[in-house]
Amino acid sequence: MKSVLVRLREAGQLMTYQVSEDVSMGDYVIVEADRGFDYGEIIETNEIDFLQNGDESSLKSIIRKATVDDRKQIKENKQEAKGAMKTCSQKIREYKLPMKLVDIEYSFDKKKIVIYFTAEERIDFRELVKDLAKIFKIRVEMRQIGVRDETRIFGGIGPCGQVLCCVRFLKGFEPVTMKMAKLQKLPLSAGKISGICGRLMCCLSYEHKAYREYSKGLPKEGQNIDTPSGKGKVASVNILKRIVYVKLEDGRIEKVFFEKR
Repeated sequence: MKSVLVRLREAGQLMTYQVSEDVSMGDYVIVEADRGFDYGEIIETNEIDFLQNGDESSLKSIIRKATVDDRKQIKENKQEAKGAMKTCSQKIREYKLPMKLVDIEYSFDKKKIVIYFTAEERIDFRELVKDLAKIFKIRVEMRQIGVRDETRIFGGIGPCGQVLCCVRFLKGFEPVTMKMAKLQKLPLSAGKISGICGRLMCCLSYEHKAYREYSKGLPKEGQNIDTPSGKGKVASVNILKRIVYVKLEDGRIEKVFFEKR
């Protein structure tokens, strides 16, 4: 039995489904939802052994690959969501809620509307939801997201010239810290190591494991060490090449290579 990881709608959560027909990454599919049907894009496929991993009934199923008619319905839903954005924006202003409307999506069967927003704090939107439910006459789900999620929804091009990683392949957002930039000896200017979302770039974490591994056993800059040519202070360190440049007491620079442990 094959399982697939599906990103629901364009900005929804990641869910694992079981599938019996042949599907590939990038395929749009119609899936079982809590109260009806929804759609999403397959972003990963795996072979799974239900005898080892539990009862296959615990996973919902892929109904079918999206047909031409299905894609037409999805397109119509997106168009209708644009009108819903205007209505929702007006209601947010009426209730004077400190929130920024980011996007709206309909489920495939239009039994649910999902409203994405950002806010600096928790928002009491219960009255807003009641009002919107009366207007749209379907279930309304409010989902507060972060600035990284917002950027993934709108997309864009990163400083590297490529489509943003969060749009192309990232399944989720891992913690990224300034410590990673320091270890890789990158400029610590926020403008140089931040993405268009304003947060530290996700790619800082890609090589962090390798840098951490290769830095084991290396002295730190400013540390006094012994070299074949005498004592000196570490001037700089090339972590990936494991080369340390040491300023000796007589002013000469000694290059010392450290074997990887």
